[in-house]
Amino acid sequence: MNILYLNHYAGSPALGMEYRPYYLSREWVRLGHRVQIVAANWSHVRARQPAAGDELIDGIAYRWLPTPPYQGNGVGRAWNIFRYLAPLWRQAARWAAEFRPDVVIASSTYPMDIWVARRIARKARALLVFEVHDLWPLSPIELSGISPNHPFIRLCHAAESTAYRESDRVVSMLPVVHDYMASRGLDLKRLTVVPNGITLDEWEGTAPPLREDVAAALALQRAAGRTVVGYAGSMGLPNALDVLLDAAALLRGEPMAIVMVGDGLERERLARRVADEGLANVTLLPPIPKAQIPSFLRALDIAYIGWQRVPIYRFGIAPNKLMDYMMAGCAVLHSVAAGNDPVAESGCGFTVAPQSPEAVADGLRRLAAVPAAERRAMGERGRAFVLAHHTYPVLAQRFLQAMAR
Repeated sequence: MNILYLNHYAGSPALGMEYRPYYLSREWVRLGHRVQIVAANWSHVRARQPAAGDELIDGIAYRWLPTPPYQGNGVGRAWNIFRYLAPLWRQAARWAAEFRPDVVIASSTYPMDIWVARRIARKARALLVFEVHDLWPLSPIELSGISPNHPFIRLCHAAESTAYRESDRVVSMLPVVHDYMASRGLDLKRLTVVPNGITLDEWEGTAPPLREDVAAALALQRAAGRTVVGYAGSMGLPNALDVLLDAAALLRGEPMAIVMVGDGLERERLARRVADEGLANVTLLPPIPKAQIPSFLRALDIAYIGWQRVPIYRFGIAPNKLMDYMMAGCAVLHSVAAGNDPVAESGCGFTVAPQSPEAVADGLRRLAAVPAAERRAMGERGRAFVLAHHTYPVLAQRFLQAMAR
């Protein structure tokens, strides 16, 4: 089967996020399918930007379309999106004739790529699949407060309507979307839930050693006898890291240290907060290579993940970093109110209310008071849960079954 995978933000382990298209595609290639990913060569979520052109990564063909850099979520990002979609639209006939896809997947977080994917699929007489990461336009409305009447939101709304009405299959990472998608016109017989997951080979053998500054920061806190709380991942507003810093202020003087590694739109502002407020119990470090994430997580006593309190999470959550936390055997403090909660489902930690520094501080205290052996048992429950439900070989097969005609 020839699979054309349109994902604006697709990455790879060497480039950085998004990882999901790479991991699914790698499994499909191993099963004998041919996969072509088409992505922009500039994305705010990648650690490294590739050159425009063609590249073969682990058997997966990538086409990097030239797009301009941008900062934030304003006009620059919208222009970047246009510069990705416009050439795909113009070249639809060429993609249909030369690649001859059996399946075309629209998977770019925002839904406007459905129009391009539909154009290619029609010309190739291919199956059209819409892969849902987040519910746009609901996500920017409820997370960022954008007006429903904003022209960009209206555009997203029109694209979403097209996707649910005309896609042959819809694959959702979010697990509690059935009522919403049905209300938007989707026949639920066309829906399959395929959440995020992990790839086993990244957790086998000996992980690379941590970068020197990260290893030193962890060793310093251990030597001082402190409980080490860690965060690894994107530093944006949806990650609610201000709440973690507020909790750190409440934990001043207690034997607990917070070590954060990552990058994102809020990183510099968070670093200023740490300095300006004298949060000596917080260490904020640059992102580490993905291959080092297991080494970092295994060095923690507690891993933290938090969310804003927003209605959009009633449809469920599917965070990559939580899968990594659980696979590493971490005891997790989860600050969330959502339609699903893998931490509670697996018993791998405690869940507390979101956007409450007091609840986070109390949860960290309670989890730190749990004997180390019991925290390790929590972590093992999380790992077993991921192995049963969230490995990419399992998820790739589920996705293939959804694409079966």
